[in-house]
Amino acid sequence: MAEGFGVTVGTAEMQRTKPHFVVLDGLRGVAAVGVVTFHFLEMVIWNYSKLWIGHGFLAVDFFFCLSGFVMGYAYDDRLKTMGLVSFLKARLIRLHPLVVLGTVLGLLAFYANPFGITPGYGLGKVALMFVASLLLIPYGVMKERSQNLFSLNAPAWSLFWEYVANVVFALALYRVKRGVLAVLTVVAAVLLCWAGYRAGNLAGGWSARNFWDGGARVAFSFMAGLLVYRMGWRLRTRLGFGALSVLLLLALVMPYAHGGWIREVAVIVVYFPLLVVLGAGATVSPKVERLCRFSGDLSYPLYMTHYSVIWIWGDFAEKHKLATGGPALALDVTCGVVMMVAFACLVMVAYDKPMRAYLRSRG
Repeated sequence: MAEGFGVTVGTAEMQRTKPHFVVLDGLRGVAAVGVVTFHFLEMVIWNYSKLWIGHGFLAVDFFFCLSGFVMGYAYDDRLKTMGLVSFLKARLIRLHPLVVLGTVLGLLAFYANPFGITPGYGLGKVALMFVASLLLIPYGVMKERSQNLFSLNAPAWSLFWEYVANVVFALALYRVKRGVLAVLTVVAAVLLCWAGYRAGNLAGGWSARNFWDGGARVAFSFMAGLLVYRMGWRLRTRLGFGALSVLLLLALVMPYAHGGWIREVAVIVVYFPLLVVLGAGATVSPKVERLCRFSGDLSYPLYMTHYSVIWIWGDFAEKHKLATGGPALALDVTCGVVMMVAFACLVMVAYDKPMRAYLRSRG
């Protein structure tokens, strides 16, 4: 089963008795590569209307939708018996090792940037940022980094909201009936529209300046994914992993325009839940299934480690005048994405999986 910010969930026993939605695993990996590409490009060209993947940030909303689907799949029928403490412990073991590694990598990159000048923050301030990032406590104080909630590892903002959604699910949403959940999802859609109208887009949630936009984004998408699961919506289709990947990428490369929040709302409210419905009903060959599983396994390490080089890349690109675009930018971005995918593979094999296995063995 695909997870919003993780890998296959469930014990071996669970997977013998429940279907495994491998295409959703694969789509999560595609979304992760999309958002990494977007981050490389936005550090050079801040005008999203000039980016060929100017809506790459919407990949996060797709992650949130997958996460809601997965929480229902994995925990609806067993959260009551396992208890809140065991649930939160399982989520921490699954998610937090890479939060820690991403923060450490961000700190190393902060001091080792060969192309820029390290901002003049004292040891105490940096230590506070480091600890806040480790504990996922929002602390957006660096103006040089647009007041990112987590200055040393910017993508951690979505993990913060993932944790919030998981806690709300464990405390209340898993008990909520389908009718009530549908009403709450509609209310969240209205809130999402308000956030988009107010900001002019739905790219917020990552900064102290747009903090609550992240709440609006996760509220709708998480509950929409949960509703899709509980309603049993699975659309059997001949569309395979490749075709659904193209459909997902079309949302990310949708032309960007200021004030185009209505299109973004449409993608989040209608298009992404539909993709989850299609992905849950798709079937693939054993060979493609292995590819989907690998893609899903890789997505979270890739998402949580790639930003360690993004600020370095931005300073490099500015020094070498890459903002004009052209073949040099395309080649550098391609190399950067490939490099981060390779590094994520190493992290997955040498750190993430062994660390989670160790923590689970400790009880």
